[in-house]
Amino acid sequence: MLYLPPDAENKQRRSTVNWPKRFQELAEKAKHPALKRYYEAAIAAAETPIKDVPMVAVDFETTGLDPDKHGIISIAVIPMTLGRIDMSQARQWVVKPRRLLTEESVTIHGITHSEIERAPDLAQVIDPLLEAVAGKVWVVHYNGIERPFLQGGFKERLNETIHFPVIDTMEIEARFHRQKRSLWDKITGKKPVSIRLADSRQRYNLPFYAPHDAMTDALACGELLQAQIAHHFSPETAIGDIWLP
Repeated sequence: MLYLPPDAENKQRRSTVNWPKRFQELAEKAKHPALKRYYEAAIAAAETPIKDVPMVAVDFETTGLDPDKHGIISIAVIPMTLGRIDMSQARQWVVKPRRLLTEESVTIHGITHSEIERAPDLAQVIDPLLEAVAGKVWVVHYNGIERPFLQGGFKERLNETIHFPVIDTMEIEARFHRQKRSLWDKITGKKPVSIRLADSRQRYNLPFYAPHDAMTDALACGELLQAQIAHHFSPETAIGDIWLP
């Protein structure tokens, strides 16, 4: 396999989606007022240096891993920039899923039936959620959760969905650690480096946080991104070289 230097690889990975233009188009089509306002708040252009991009670290806790069978039960959002994570503006919601809460999921995240029984439906937090993330680029650890679960939840409740780019700290770890396994590693059966959130943080000497709480995981993800930029990129790196379309 040919390995490219990071700068060359990043240019190849840059999204071809013109997100500011896409948001303008989506704003014209959106029917739900909060969704229209979200798109009208716009998004950074791909060439914007990451140091100038407002972001929001986001984490969902869910009843499982399949967005077609499971639902969101907790959401946390923390506004951030490359230089600051603003916990004073952090928001968290527990919501009642329209899918059954399993014993396995209760064991993982500790949110019980009694807690969600009193919680609102996702439909009731759409407005404040979109207000909290408007104008910001989402930062997550594994975009296979936050984006598809939210898209499915919106489709079910609003009959329209949501589109946005994300910075995935797990994908960034995969760029620098999962693609560098040698042929000898494969022959000898050496396991790939773990890119789970806690293990990724350990590589940058970040403190351990107990997992599976949406607010804690969002904070952990935001701090991880700051460390990744410091080690692998530059504050001047274009956001389009980092986010996923």
